[in-house]
Amino acid sequence: MSIFLKLGWYFRREWKLYLAGVLGLVLTAIIGIVPPRIIGDVVDGINQHNLTAHTLTVYLVIIGVATVGQYLARYLWRNAIWGGAAGLERTLRERLFWHFMKMDATFYQRYRTGDLMAHATNDLTAVERVAGGGILQFADSIITGGTTLIAMMTLIDWRLTLIAVVPFPLLAVVSRYLGKKIHVAFRASQAAFSRLNNKAQESISGIKVIKALGQEKADVADFNQQIDQTIKINRHVNVLDSLFDPAITMIIALSYGATIILGGLYVTHGVITIGNLVSFVTYLGMMVWPMFAVGMLFNTMERGNASYDRVMELLNQQSAIIDAKRGIEQRPHGDIQYQIKQFNYPNDAGTSLSDVTFSLKAGQTLGIVGRVGAGKSTIMKLILREFDQYEGQITYGGHDIKQYALDSYLPALGYVPQDSFLFSNTIRENIRFADPTVSQAVVEAVAAKSDLSGQIASMPAGYDTQVGEEGISLSGGQRQRLAIARALLINPELLILDDALSAVDAETEAEILANLKAERADKTTIIAAHRLSSVMNADEIIVLDAGHVVERGTHAQLMTQHGWYQKMFKRQQLETKVEGAVQ
Repeated sequence: MSIFLKLGWYFRREWKLYLAGVLGLVLTAIIGIVPPRIIGDVVDGINQHNLTAHTLTVYLVIIGVATVGQYLARYLWRNAIWGGAAGLERTLRERLFWHFMKMDATFYQRYRTGDLMAHATNDLTAVERVAGGGILQFADSIITGGTTLIAMMTLIDWRLTLIAVVPFPLLAVVSRYLGKKIHVAFRASQAAFSRLNNKAQESISGIKVIKALGQEKADVADFNQQIDQTIKINRHVNVLDSLFDPAITMIIALSYGATIILGGLYVTHGVITIGNLVSFVTYLGMMVWPMFAVGMLFNTMERGNASYDRVMELLNQQSAIIDAKRGIEQRPHGDIQYQIKQFNYPNDAGTSLSDVTFSLKAGQTLGIVGRVGAGKSTIMKLILREFDQYEGQITYGGHDIKQYALDSYLPALGYVPQDSFLFSNTIRENIRFADPTVSQAVVEAVAAKSDLSGQIASMPAGYDTQVGEEGISLSGGQRQRLAIARALLINPELLILDDALSAVDAETEAEILANLKAERADKTTIIAAHRLSSVMNADEIIVLDAGHVVERGTHAQLMTQHGWYQKMFKRQQLETKVEGAVQ
């Protein structure tokens, strides 16, 4: 019963709705007492040869009225209880989805996408069943079972009723024993479903890599192995689940046996009439659903309890990124001071950044270069507030970035990673994702700045071209330029390009950088790149190595230092010349 206590916050909020549902169940149960009693009277009338047409008509009218009454009562409880269950599912889905929106990068490192999807689908469905079927089974087993027992005792014979319900305590014993085992088994089943979800999601997302490396058979074999394991776990759940119905059937059989033996004796000795026995057996038949409902209730509760615990485990996770109370609500603007003494990723003993400092005046461009894994993207992540746990301070416009309200700070930043996510929609909708209300003219203007408008014009559907899932129908360079256009749409105070020009050719790169320089004279830009031509016109360039700044200066200054930058620039120039000669 603990799941009902855990969902008490929702039942208290929707108490009127559930009160109406319980009222409908009470009316249904009370009205349901009438037909069996009428049937018994008809049987007695036939047996005693005194049933008239008028009496039979009255009985039929009463049964007809009872049928209509039960229909209305059932409509009341179905609308209320199932409506309440749908409301709970909606509430939890909204809470969980909004929670996903607020959580930090560490959360998504800890939980895989398939696992989160399993929580948002399978688990929430199991919880919703508690607020719907669970409430119905709980209330109906008590109300219908209780009213039927009272009718059996008062309208027929209390002694016969007591004999019939003697086997009922066995139901509580069986339900308690099987309920505990189902709770453990169902948690294992949900975990297996999450693992299978993860596998399917990863295989579909990585299908290009799987096929390119010829690993289709190995991946299918791994998937089949996980399916077999999941089926094995679910079979154990089903074995336990399937024991409820036979156990309840045996208990009902014992009740019927006792009723037939003792009831037959009572009829032969004149204690009750044959019509009373027929009514009693009919009432006993009405007890079948409440008894099955008890068994189903334990199943529903244990499944819902396990799923609710899994969902609450997610909802109780706290983001390490804290939105400042009464934070600065103005859009950040001005100089950036970056002073990080040390930063380590969570659960990583290694130091990712150490003594990284730079100053960037409004309107300037900073270039960040270095080997793979040197820490370029890490600098960006701290500015984007993906991680806040570091020694040092980052200020923007004279204020620590942690003092800004997130809703004011983040919309002022335009971020373009190397692999930008595109939605399965048109080019137009992907460009104006940050502001769906902007005009077509604005969309075309930012597309021109990213040197994409010409290629869009050559497409048959133009801006209505569907990009496919994650932009699969576009080339790598087109995806990057579309992502740049999307970032420029919000006219960001700070534009961050994290190797966002790696897939375009040198001529296109030069065109885009020239456009940015002309259009963003008063706005700040940070460019991280492997190709040094992307940063050679920056106001300052820093060279990273293992999280340290090992060189800094303008392009001209760095070329005189005879360090990594100069060697890499000359190498890339040579590679460009060789490629040009080959072509």
